[in-house]
Amino acid sequence: MNQNGVKIQEKTFLQKLKLQQQLFYMSAPLILYVILFAYIPLWGWTMAFQNFKPARNFFQQEWVGIKWFLFLFKDDNFLKVLRNTIAMSLINLSFGYIGAISLALILNEVKERFFKRIIQTISYLPHFLSWVIVSGLVASMLSVEDGAINQLLLSLRLIKEPIMWLGEPKYFWWITGFTYLWKEIGWNSIIYLAAISGIDPTLYEVAEIDGCGRLKKMWYITLPGIKSTIMVLLIMSIGHILDAGFELQFLLRNGLVQDYADTIDIYVLTFGLNSGNYSLATAAGMFKNIVNIGLIFLANFLAKRMGEERLI
Repeated sequence: MNQNGVKIQEKTFLQKLKLQQQLFYMSAPLILYVILFAYIPLWGWTMAFQNFKPARNFFQQEWVGIKWFLFLFKDDNFLKVLRNTIAMSLINLSFGYIGAISLALILNEVKERFFKRIIQTISYLPHFLSWVIVSGLVASMLSVEDGAINQLLLSLRLIKEPIMWLGEPKYFWWITGFTYLWKEIGWNSIIYLAAISGIDPTLYEVAEIDGCGRLKKMWYITLPGIKSTIMVLLIMSIGHILDAGFELQFLLRNGLVQDYADTIDIYVLTFGLNSGNYSLATAAGMFKNIVNIGLIFLANFLAKRMGEERLI
């Protein structure tokens, strides 16, 4: 019913589809792509409940129930990689959020547009480098013999002898964390800058009349203004807690730091391709994805209970 009391007939799905057929044609390839590469491969999860042998067809496989899932939680190697994955994910999440939000706040305070664009461009260029190149740069910078980090610390007399950064397990998690921060800080800050640009400028003018400085305007206007964006991105990031990465850890790992470098993705590669135990590798990958999905719904539920912006 409209304001005049006239009944408005709702359009059916087919009528809406006919009116918006151009949008449907544009989205059809993406929908087909998702179905083909995201949903159809889920059939492979059945291997986690089998003693899978590549030479046999589906009906000849031996079904073992949850045997491989039980094996995972009894396997010391899997518990180690689970610890490493969670630790590195939390470090990346903390560094990534604090760094990206801080950079966005700082760039928002830069009034010279040319200088602001230069800083922004320099900060997000590393995002376009592959992890192979980044790992090579990190290994070169942390080299014992002629690495720039050791040379700098020696010249400042902060250390007496070069440190074997990539040979000490206690440094590995932090190396990956700072590397991720350097590579992604500029790219991640773009969405926060976009959210900041949507804040009403008159709020800053009123705050300045009331005597607020830059820090107070950041705290009382900018951060509350992008609060919903922060919450939505946080919920999405929590859903990737078990995705600590693969390329950087795989390329920087060695025998000295292997117990602290291996992640679930490396574990899946080791048992899936190298050892040929496809069922165990599938079970590990399935466990990771189910936990990630559960964490998204949990984070969304908690955000709803606290009255914050939510994803669903």
